[in-house]
Amino acid sequence: MKVLVTGYTGQLGYDVVREGKNRGISMLGIGREDLDITNEAEVYQYVQKANPDVIIHCAAYTAVDKAEDDKETCWDVNVLGTKFIAIAANKVNAKLMYISTDYVFDGKGESPFTEADIPNPVGYYGLTKYEGEKILKDLLDEHFIVRISWVFGINGHNFIRTMLRLSETRNELNVVGDQYGSPTYTFDLARLLIDMIQTEKYGVYHASNEGFCTWAEFASEIFQQTKKDVTVNSISTEEYPTRAVRPKNSRMSKQKLVDNGFDPLPKWQDALKHYLNELAQEVK
Repeated sequence: MKVLVTGYTGQLGYDVVREGKNRGISMLGIGREDLDITNEAEVYQYVQKANPDVIIHCAAYTAVDKAEDDKETCWDVNVLGTKFIAIAANKVNAKLMYISTDYVFDGKGESPFTEADIPNPVGYYGLTKYEGEKILKDLLDEHFIVRISWVFGINGHNFIRTMLRLSETRNELNVVGDQYGSPTYTFDLARLLIDMIQTEKYGVYHASNEGFCTWAEFASEIFQQTKKDVTVNSISTEEYPTRAVRPKNSRMSKQKLVDNGFDPLPKWQDALKHYLNELAQEVK
């Protein structure tokens, strides 16, 4: 099996390639400097030459706030780029997995969103990711769409790194405490994705570490596990205004994973512990 992974320079793409290689799978990870996914001819040419059995499409424009003003670039990457990758996958008869997001939902209510719930994005980034989902459904009969949330991994910037950096100079932090979701450790997620592409169990899935929390609770757990004496003040979304609207409810049901025989990811607290150990190794 030969697997092409876009977005290799990001947190998830990096771990997916690493996990695949650890299992002896032929992995080809590519970044922006290798392929401009918004260039139709270039995408077709590249994919045809690589001739993969599977494409895991992790590449995306993910700057949520910036997307509200840089709409053209966001659309080109998340919608057109996905369309070109999907058509190219079809041409070489490759399975395609598209990484989507909790931002396709409006964040209303308190119940976890299921895979069958109809998306209703409130921000431009979420809109473009949902358009990408629709393109896959239109162009490919068989595909995987995997929605993830609150991502952290060793290869890139994330909430945990930010909290640890701030804790070096602050002993008190205000963190949003009315947005609920599940952190997703790319190391754990990568293992699931590699399991998934080796099956024919196509469809839409939600995948994140088990359990729900707020950003403030996440921050408190980070400081508790790292034994840092930082007070976390839980504040409202309104007290921390951002350019893009954040969904207050990013809880997602992962029941479909279980129903299809996939193992749930570990609890988010355990994932955090593993990640902090990985970070400590990096420092050495």
